Amino acid sequence: MERQVDLMEISDGKLYGLNDMVKACANNCDGCSACCHGRGDTITLDPLDVHHLKTGLQTGFEQLMTGGISLGVVNGIIRPSMMMTEEEDSKCIFLNAQGRCGIHSFRPGLCRLFPLGRVYEEDGIKYILLTGECVRENRTKVKVRKWIDMPDMDAYEKFLIEWHDFLKEIEAAVTDAKDDTFAKNLNMYVLRKFYVENFGETEEQFYLVFAQRLLEARKIIFG
Repeated sequence: MERQVDLMEISDGKLYGLNDMVKACANNCDGCSACCHGRGDTITLDPLDVHHLKTGLQTGFEQLMTGGISLGVVNGIIRPSMMMTEEEDSKCIFLNAQGRCGIHSFRPGLCRLFPLGRVYEEDGIKYILLTGECVRENRTKVKVRKWIDMPDMDAYEKFLIEWHDFLKEIEAAVTDAKDDTFAKNLNMYVLRKFYVENFGETEEQFYLVFAQRLLEARKIIFG
């Protein structure tokens, strides 16, 4: 989830690139799952996150809605987020009895980042080390690229930037909408095209289909 805050208040004040070293590694978390508790609806999902969940769990969007993800509204846009359990000490629904992530190999992008955050700059994405987030002390340095652990970081960052820009355009369209019907129909279209409908089986297929759908969506929405 994007936060409008002073970066100096939430980070170590540095901007990191993919090849920079950052103190993010906590010895494979060693049984700690604090970051998987009490997150509410803040772990928002992008289309690639949902694609990974659907392919990793071999299920569809409708099935994920019954026990994996929930829908909320962020800046006027309907966004899926990771579902939390309902007990007082709520935790991610995919956290197992041993306190380990049950979907670690295809976990969402925000989970891959933690305790890092993204900053969208004119020349691309930069990363920040969030302070006061991870409870583990004595973390060791790791290269940002290795920490995020995505197969094709160039394609991934390109997707993130395109999706971020598209969301901003959609948010502006919803804000400027003269009636609720337009905003509702726009939200339903984006939800269906980028979350409900499948993108194929592989990441390569996802990126190709995503680019096609993004081009089509812009033509339909903005002319």
